[in-house]
Amino acid sequence: MKSLVFLFTEYDSRKENRVRTIVFGEVKWKVPTYGHHAHVSVFGAVNVLNGDTVLHRAVAANATTFLDFLKILKSRYPDQLIVLVLDNARIHHAKMVRDFLRQEGESFHLIFLPPYSPQLNPIERLWKWLKDAVIANVFHKDQMDIDQAIARFMEYIDQQPEEVLRCLGCAA
Repeated sequence: MKSLVFLFTEYDSRKENRVRTIVFGEVKWKVPTYGHHAHVSVFGAVNVLNGDTVLHRAVAANATTFLDFLKILKSRYPDQLIVLVLDNARIHHAKMVRDFLRQEGESFHLIFLPPYSPQLNPIERLWKWLKDAVIANVFHKDQMDIDQAIARFMEYIDQQPEEVLRCLGCAA
């Protein structure tokens, strides 16, 4: 019998900043704004038993990169039943993902949340923490800068599993 690992999973995208000049009366202000093309997608899962976090940065959030993430989870928890709680994003239902899950047999069990209910997925609190720590009130000059900030965040939470569980509301 396989042991069980219960993970909340989701992805999030962050865009790099650009500068736009705005004129207020006669004073010109340069205000950082989000760009339109460069972004970082992050897939994430948190083990609710011990706070172990698996984050995977990708160039895009699509079925291929989600499949890569599932393979990372499988290698991290090789002989366990992986229960994933996720939303109904199209990439979670893609044919290549279904084929992989069928091939993996009983390694994965997916629990899909109702549409438009991010409040039911505790990992959304991790994304809020990421936004507050890395994105909010910070100007990132380019994609490399935002990548580095996310990498620092990932390193930090790897060392703080209890704080991750508190953030998700899964700790006593």
